[in-house]
Amino acid sequence: MNGKTCVLHQCRCCVLFAAVVMLIWPTTAHAHLVSTGLGPFYDGITHLILTPDDLLGVLAIALLSGLGGTRHGRTALFILSTAWLVGGLLGLQLDRQISLPLVNTVSFLVVSILVAADRKMPLVILVGLASALGLLHGFLNGTGLAQAGGGILALFGIATAVFVMVALIAALVISLRAAWVRIAVRVIGSWITAIGLLMLGWAYRGVS
Repeated sequence: MNGKTCVLHQCRCCVLFAAVVMLIWPTTAHAHLVSTGLGPFYDGITHLILTPDDLLGVLAIALLSGLGGTRHGRTALFILSTAWLVGGLLGLQLDRQISLPLVNTVSFLVVSILVAADRKMPLVILVGLASALGLLHGFLNGTGLAQAGGGILALFGIATAVFVMVALIAALVISLRAAWVRIAVRVIGSWITAIGLLMLGWAYRGVS
């Protein structure tokens, strides 16, 4: 039991550190495409990693699909990345950037609550959640990329990063069989929920 407690403690510390990083990151991350100097494709990959609500949304879907098993993981892998790409292509057609911080935060908050609750999701519900989150975040990314001059290559970079992240995280969760590991995944989901609530309060404060 001591070993399991130690691992859970380490997991919580890692997630807490990640939460602090997310909370101190500038809230204007959506408005700018970070230049890596390697081209728009890699700029898009970096954009996902450095955008808290996008990153947490992908992480939440990956964890939820991993808890559901192999079929759920494979489905979420393709649905989320495809929906993100389609939403981004639609967003690129607009001539102005759209920012919906409240909706953005709620989108991953709902998924993280399901992760923390560890409820077995019917595949159709997972498809709906992944589609909605991907279309929303992709669309908002697209409107921002259109203004930042990132274009379609940056969008493909984001979609590729989404695909790889879901593949790795979902596969990891699926491969872990011990009961305490499932509890650790639920703890991560609860921490994402806590971060989402803080971000929601911050976004609401900004709107009001």
